[in-house]
Amino acid sequence: MSKPLSLKLQDRVYEEAEEILRKSRKTRNAYFNEAINLYNKLWKRKLLKRALAAESVLVAADSMELLETFERLEDELAE
Repeated sequence: MSKPLSLKLQDRVYEEAEEILRKSRKTRNAYFNEAINLYNKLWKRKLLKRALAAESVLVAADSMELLETFERLEDELAE
């Protein structure tokens, strides 16, 4: 299903898109759908990166504690 959309592009952006459309022979609709889809993927990755960084901070102390525990076990086994 498709949704109609009205948008205003800056002149430069519009001209660049039109030039690419002439060369690629894609429809304007297909071109903008592909562009927005790629931009959405980029933003999903950025948001995931932010979430992972925040979660990493939350578990950093526990991770260090666990690492120290494993190191002690490894030292005990080596003896």
